Amino acid sequence: MNVKTTSTFRAISKTRSTNLFRSLRYIYNTSKLDATPTTEHTPSSSSSSATNPVPPPLSSISNGASTSKQIRITAKYSLKLHPKFGKNQNLPIDHEFNERLRKLLNNFHAPIRYAIAYGSGVFPQKGYNYDENKPMIDFIFAVGHTQHWHSLNINQNRKHYSYLGTLGSGAVTMLQENLGAGVYYNPYVKIDDMMIKYGVVSIDKMCKDLLNWETLYLAGRMHKPVKILKDDPRVRLAQQVNLASALRTALLLLPKDFTEEILYTTISSLSYKGDFRTYFGENPNKIKNVVSKQMKQFNLLYGGLIQGLPTVNFVANGMLQQDDSPKAKAQMIQKLPRVLKHKIQEEHRMVLASKGIQWPIGLKEIVFRPTLSQSLKGILTAGLSKSVKYTSSKIGKWISRPQ
Repeated sequence: MNVKTTSTFRAISKTRSTNLFRSLRYIYNTSKLDATPTTEHTPSSSSSSATNPVPPPLSSISNGASTSKQIRITAKYSLKLHPKFGKNQNLPIDHEFNERLRKLLNNFHAPIRYAIAYGSGVFPQKGYNYDENKPMIDFIFAVGHTQHWHSLNINQNRKHYSYLGTLGSGAVTMLQENLGAGVYYNPYVKIDDMMIKYGVVSIDKMCKDLLNWETLYLAGRMHKPVKILKDDPRVRLAQQVNLASALRTALLLLPKDFTEEILYTTISSLSYKGDFRTYFGENPNKIKNVVSKQMKQFNLLYGGLIQGLPTVNFVANGMLQQDDSPKAKAQMIQKLPRVLKHKIQEEHRMVLASKGIQWPIGLKEIVFRPTLSQSLKGILTAGLSKSVKYTSSKIGKWISRPQ
């Protein structure tokens, strides 16, 4: 790739990122989304309030706006957060396994800005026999410019791609960006004696989904425990907003009194509403299997955020209680992600606060189309043989599920 082409990629990335950085800067300056991990259920006076303000129009943010002492935007639009901001996202796993996962990233010469590992291969789930069948490890790589990344990766790892790789990075990127949720997956890739599946996504698209829930494809996966292998301050900030949004949405769906496990089960189920795979090809007990084995990780993710909300309190024996008045619900709704709030307001414009909320139809509308098209795209990106293998494993789990 010549110097002129490289400069063009950088210019495009810089232009696309400018507006997103301004929105992120506004959110960080006007909110307190930090959450201190806790295993205690006692209120903490030092906990920060978990708010999620909607950014104003970009035109209203002046170029010379002052920034917080905790944040710095450089001329290259890099974002610097306080070292302790979002530390609840840094979930512990076995040290040796963690080093293996981090080392695996070195096998990719194309630059990765943000990387997570997730799923049953990283965090335990009920119902898996890990001695007999080791699950495939799932990764998501957020990159600065997808076509540039695929160009480098195809040159290095052509075998990771289906026949689409022969068409070049332009064709791969066009399919990635125009179908599904903007993620391109390469499954059944063996690296360092580990079978992995990795998805590639634009870092801007990831942040937009975390902030606005445009598809809930990435945001929904990151409602549940994930292991951060390579961090990026923009994603860390957007993810903190995403976690706060998931907590608020779940609270709107729950009664006045509920258990901590029910709260985390509700949060985990948000992105499955409208997902056609829950009706065929996915273990219907998957949500319960995830939560029951990962209560500690969920508490680390959400414990500080729960304590930061004035309308929710831990009571006793894993029970929580919230203010379920129409006023409290209405205030919560105003802080939901933009896309979900708009869909809910369309459905319940006149009776939203007075009659409470049933399951938001908006979640199903957000999730259904991206998950369906993303799954169909998988046939092209993975190739026929890998798609059949992956689908067969899913159907096998669905058939062998406990009745």
